Amino acid sequence: MKSIMNNNQANLPSHRLSRLARLGKLASGVAGSMLYQGSKQWLKGETPNKQDLLLSPQNLQRFSQELAKLRGAAMKVGQLLSMDAGDLLPPELASLLANLRNQAPSMPLSQLQKQLAQHWGQNWSEQFTQFSFYPIAAASIGQVHRARNLEGYELAIKIQYPGVAQSISSDVDNLATLLSWSRLIPADVDLKPIIEEAKQQLLLEADYQHEAQAMAKIANNITQRGLEEKFAVPTCQPQHSNAQILAMSFMAGEPIEQLKHKPQAERDRAMSHLFELLFLELFDWQLVQTDPNFANFLYQPDTQRIGLLDFGATRKYNPAIAQGYRQLISGALEQNLGVMEQAAEQIGFFQKNILPEQKASVMQLFHQACEPLCQTGTFDFANSDLIARIKQKGMALSFEQNYWHSPPADALFFHRKLGGLYLLAAQLGARVNLQSLFEPYRISMV
Repeated sequence: MKSIMNNNQANLPSHRLSRLARLGKLASGVAGSMLYQGSKQWLKGETPNKQDLLLSPQNLQRFSQELAKLRGAAMKVGQLLSMDAGDLLPPELASLLANLRNQAPSMPLSQLQKQLAQHWGQNWSEQFTQFSFYPIAAASIGQVHRARNLEGYELAIKIQYPGVAQSISSDVDNLATLLSWSRLIPADVDLKPIIEEAKQQLLLEADYQHEAQAMAKIANNITQRGLEEKFAVPTCQPQHSNAQILAMSFMAGEPIEQLKHKPQAERDRAMSHLFELLFLELFDWQLVQTDPNFANFLYQPDTQRIGLLDFGATRKYNPAIAQGYRQLISGALEQNLGVMEQAAEQIGFFQKNILPEQKASVMQLFHQACEPLCQTGTFDFANSDLIARIKQKGMALSFEQNYWHSPPADALFFHRKLGGLYLLAAQLGARVNLQSLFEPYRISMV
């Protein structure tokens, strides 16, 4: 087997001390650049602005290069920050964190071979007739390779980056320190719950045995509901899998975004299926794959099925929160503000010292988010400014009304998934009757 990877890269940092040293080097480099640029401005008679200095092109490049090498911690904290009420990060840094997945370098061949030998033994290649050393996909904590085993099955093999699982806690703590020191987020924001949730979620995603179990559970749920004509799920190959390597059947398909070139009815049908699946996951199964990254969906034109990928972010939901969302959406359909407020409180949105005007703004945000569900007939995502209005309202709530309360993690991740599907529906120009899809879960107000 020949490598087609670029092997001129430096090894990815795999030990806690080396990862800490990289962040220390990043912090000192950023501080030095700020001092240098600030001094130049002082000499010109200008008053330096700390945030402008921090987000200079030179420093953004430093952030991008080093955070990409840390992968999981930077991505997860960025995701959770962006899921809170409004956008907590400056646009420049938010964009940087959002693009880390695409910028992350792959493991050099020497490091990859060391990982494979460690987990499969020195003669690991004898288990395969083909193994592509060039990754076909990269994620926050691992990269995916294509292979064919001795039985002739095509496989997709996800291999975890070295040292990720052992460094999660320190990576997240170090990143939080860097964000707090830089004042890139408001001083009033309590990072502690976000940081702890980032650690827990990353530890879960770093356990590929957990992902294999979640993948099998969702596949079984889909089969039990007779949805095999709508969705396809890979099958784990346990003989090649462990906590840091996940081998599964290779799934062919097109990127879900390619659907935008299909007829309107085909786009509408696919998005209806994805919303149907989300409601099943939350309301029936209480088991939700919470990552809406478009790369987690493949479209198979020949069967018009949607292939589902990456189950590391699958969460078991508290039935009380699932019931709270049933009540909240049902209240929105009935235009019953009292029911909606009671549901929001049950989910965990209102802290004790919330001001009346803050509470009213939160409820207005919920009303906006429920617009597609309250629409009688199909909702046209392509010709709606809903996503922009939700973002604008969330930012106003955070920055103008100083409301930074974070609801439970289950709520944050559900909003992330629902918002991701709204965005995908808008990009595909889909029209979906969400009200009819929610009807089986509607709670009567009588």
